[in-house]
This record gives sequence, structure tokens and C-alpha cells, in this order.
Amino acid sequence: MIIVTGAAGFIGSCLIGELRRQGWQDIVAVDDFSRADKAPNLLKKELSAKVDRMDFFTWLDANEKLVQFIFHLGAKTDTTLFDVAVFDELNVRYSQRLWEACIKYGIPLVYASSAATYGGGEFGYSDADDGLPFKLKPLNPYGESKNEFDKWALQQEKKPFFWAGLKFFNVYGPNEYHKGRMASVVFHAFNQIRDTGGMKLFRSHRPDYRDGEQQRDFIYVKDLCAVCLWLMEHRKNSGLYNLGSGTARSFNDLVRATFTAMGKEERISYIDTPADIRDKYQYFTEADMRKLRAIGYARPFTSLEEGVNDYVKNYLMQAAYC
Repeated sequence: MIIVTGAAGFIGSCLIGELRRQGWQDIVAVDDFSRADKAPNLLKKELSAKVDRMDFFTWLDANEKLVQFIFHLGAKTDTTLFDVAVFDELNVRYSQRLWEACIKYGIPLVYASSAATYGGGEFGYSDADDGLPFKLKPLNPYGESKNEFDKWALQQEKKPFFWAGLKFFNVYGPNEYHKGRMASVVFHAFNQIRDTGGMKLFRSHRPDYRDGEQQRDFIYVKDLCAVCLWLMEHRKNSGLYNLGSGTARSFNDLVRATFTAMGKEERISYIDTPADIRDKYQYFTEADMRKLRAIGYARPFTSLEEGVNDYVKNYLMQAAYC
């Protein structure tokens, strides 16, 4: 039995889809299932059970002998929310309880951290130094909550026999229809281009970056799922790992790929970055992927152009789910 928390969300539902395609039959989905807009993500996925996140620990106490692995992807992920108490409860304390349950019952664990832990990037983007999380200065409460749990995990004397915290960089792909403002730029670009014929990107407010040339490490969700499944089989070399493509690309590059995939003529304009996020905005991220490669992960990552093309043509243009 495989447990996936955050199962109704973007990444969780994609991971369940990939588990099913790889032949895994016994999958339990854990989430807050009250949101109707997330229901289509799981609609055609056969599950052994759906467990409300608030009932999960009681359920686990009764079923722990059946559980082979836990993917903990459930979290509050809104980078524009500044209610620290919400992040403390859902991203820190809930994760701590799950960590302790995995130790108690001998269950291996992969959990979602975030590249938001790196803040403005002043300390770089390397996952090689376990001392780095104690120096990082995330730019928002979401990033702080993820970094707090990473630090807590590293400090624990008792750990699951295998665990990996994955610092997700900018993930895009199918099943993010419900995410609103927090959906990927590809999703927003597709909708804007379809509706208006053009795309508006944030203007640069730094002299060292031209408009639209802010760079991020964009990773296709299918690559992320492939790494998760590989770690489930690998079950060695516990620790924190970056999970990006390893190559920073500009927002201009991403939007141009979207125009191409849609067969539309390129028309990009620029608007001011909203004031509420301007001083918290990352201008550059790039995952150092050498640590994951060093433990044996050899599969190549999908290029930005290939990933955007697949997402646009096979999902967004079809209003399809993975």
C-alpha cells in the first residue's frame, strides 16, 4: 500500500496517475476533499481509500502494517499568504507528526520541501551542505515553514530508515486547473494567449535583468514523478535533495514555447510586478542536481520546450487530466 498526502492537488494527483500507470494497485489518497474544484484530479483514478487529512493518523494507527511507503505532498503552498499560524500547523506540525509515525511504524518517507527555502539565492542553490538550511532566509512564510521542517528533520536523532526531502523548483504540468493565482506561468500564458492573443509578464525592477529575463528552474511534473518513483525503489542515501531540471530559463523562453505549442504568433508585453510580492520576488533559481545524480539517478530531464509542448497540446488544449 502506497500513501499519497495532498492527493487531490496538482502534484499528488499526477503522482497517483503515474503510480497507477506503473502497475501499483493499492493506493490510499489523503487530503481535504471538501474542494469541488480539485475533485476532477482524482475522478478516473482507482483508489483503495480516500482518507481526510484530519483523520489520517487514526487511520494509520489501524492500518500501518499494510503501508509500504508514504509520499507526503500535502501542504499549504500559497506564497502570497502571510498567516504564519496556518503554515505552522499544516506545513510544520503535521509533517512532524507524520515523520514520527514513520519512525514508529518503520515506513519510508519522501516529503515535499521547496526551492522557496533558498530565498533570494544569496547562499546559492546547493543541496550538498546540510548546514545550509540553518543559514537560509526565505522570502515568505511558506518558504520559512518548509525550511523550518527541513531544519527540524536534519536535527532529529531518530529518523525513518529511509527519508528524502525534495526541494521542488518551479513545477508545471497537468492537473493544476484549480490553483488560481498560484498556477504555473504556462497555465496562465495559455489562458491569456487563448483569450487575448498575447501574454503579459512581470516587468523587471532590477537593472541587472531585462524585462521577462528573470530566470527560474522549470521542471515538468512528469519528471518530478519519475524521481519520486525512483526514490521509492532506491530507498538509500537519505537526505535533502533539489528537484529541478538543473537549467535556469527565462520567463520569455517559457512564454515563447507556449506560443509555439499553440501555433500562435508571439506577442509579449510587460506589466509592473504587484506591490505585495515585489520585494519577495525571486529573480533567479537553478537547482544544483549533482547530489541526486551522484546516488544514481540517470534519467534525463525534459527540456522546457518539450515539456511545454506536451502540456499545452495534450492537456490544456484538450482540457484533459493526467
